[in-house]
Amino acid sequence: MTLMTTPMSPAGLRADPALADALLALNNAHASELSWLTPETLMQLLDRAWLAWRIGRADALMIALDHAAVYDNPNHRWFRARYDRFVYVDRIVVAPAARGRGLARQIYEELIREATAAGHDRIVCEVNLDPPNPQSDAFHAALGFAPLATAGIHGGAKTVRYMARSLR
Repeated sequence: MTLMTTPMSPAGLRADPALADALLALNNAHASELSWLTPETLMQLLDRAWLAWRIGRADALMIALDHAAVYDNPNHRWFRARYDRFVYVDRIVVAPAARGRGLARQIYEELIREATAAGHDRIVCEVNLDPPNPQSDAFHAALGFAPLATAGIHGGAKTVRYMARSLR
């Protein structure tokens, strides 16, 4: 069963505080892979987003920014220093109860269509190496993402692998 992706905006979440709480809880349940958000930082991130989607009420969440986003994030800065035009996947997460239904692939496929139509050159992301995230490594490799480099971030608290998928 394929579920529709639903665009998200700060205004939409302000109008539905229970939805905002559910999406924040989904994100923060996976803060070691993503990063912890407060209600305010979630809204700020959505304000900067190129595209942000959810599937179901809070089955899956993706927030992506483009190269022009003003975003104080070491990973986004790494890509900005190297590429002129890209879409950066800041976070994608699927609720444990919704896993195994292809939701992450579905949301990525929509992102690939939108980014290609908008003329972006590539989609970029990072995957944790420490703490490890082998499921994400395998998932991104299956979608055609190639590793670019590794970096220690947050004072060495986390090590990430930078990855990219060409849209050309």
